[in-house]
Amino acid sequence: MMLLSKILIAFVALIHTYILWLEMFAWTTRAKKVFRNFPADMFEKTKSMAGNQGLYNGFLAAGLVWSLLISNAEWSSNVALFFLACVFVAGVYGAITVQKKILFVQSIPALLGILAVLFKI
Repeated sequence: MMLLSKILIAFVALIHTYILWLEMFAWTTRAKKVFRNFPADMFEKTKSMAGNQGLYNGFLAAGLVWSLLISNAEWSSNVALFFLACVFVAGVYGAITVQKKILFVQSIPALLGILAVLFKI
């Protein structure tokens, strides 16, 4: 993988690590400022659900980091493409069902990563 691919993969992993932190550890504090459209009275009620979602975001981040640690270029690209595709699909689904902003926060960076890996840039 080339440098731009690695930077984009690391960026997407960082986004998902941040989402993990928000949903697992800061749902009733900092997340209220990030997810402004979510009713304030629902944060405490949905804390365990958000934690579960955060864990899934952590798995996405871990898979992307793993792809950067694989020494075989073909396997590294394949693993990165799989996890970037998962992020892209999850972002599109979130944009359709929750908030359009998710498309720009998750899907677009993942798509840029996919393109960078495919075109080896």
